[in-house]
Amino acid sequence: MEYVPRERVNVLTAVLSIVSLAVVFAAAGGRIPASAVPTVPQVVLDAIPHVNVVISATAIGTITIGWRAIRRGNVERHRVAMVASFGLFVAFLTFYLYRLVATGGPQPFPGPDAVYQFVYLPVLAIHILLAVICVPLVYYALLLATSRPIEELYHTSHARVGRLAASLWLISFSLGIVVYVLLHAVY
Repeated sequence: MEYVPRERVNVLTAVLSIVSLAVVFAAAGGRIPASAVPTVPQVVLDAIPHVNVVISATAIGTITIGWRAIRRGNVERHRVAMVASFGLFVAFLTFYLYRLVATGGPQPFPGPDAVYQFVYLPVLAIHILLAVICVPLVYYALLLATSRPIEELYHTSHARVGRLAASLWLISFSLGIVVYVLLHAVY
């Protein structure tokens, strides 16, 4: 396996984080026109939130499996679970951003104003904040893992950053499910 050059981990983390977050904020801010994405039937757009909640629940499972695996010393299972978690995150974000761009913005909250102000917005804000914080942490942990042989990872901040990233990721995915329930089940 070829490794990412060690001295480039910080730079690559920064570049990937900036580019990723720029795309997210551009889509969320309406800076990407709907004409930039292929048109799909409305049924596909309507299915995306439901697919994304399944992806979120699955990601919670893979992160938990990865965390338990490394605590038990099973490095290979940990690696597979964490790569799967990253893939699920990318899939979630791709679907979410596609729908956001294709529909022209976020879905309005259909519930009462009090629930919107005191429940929905705080949960959504924390979910988004944690997701944004996770981006550089996840990139950093992944790039560290690809820049060194396993034996050397124990002498890096991979475990410390990985624990923080996994914790925040779990909370963010869980709050995303709460947002889904409020938008699609309760109201």
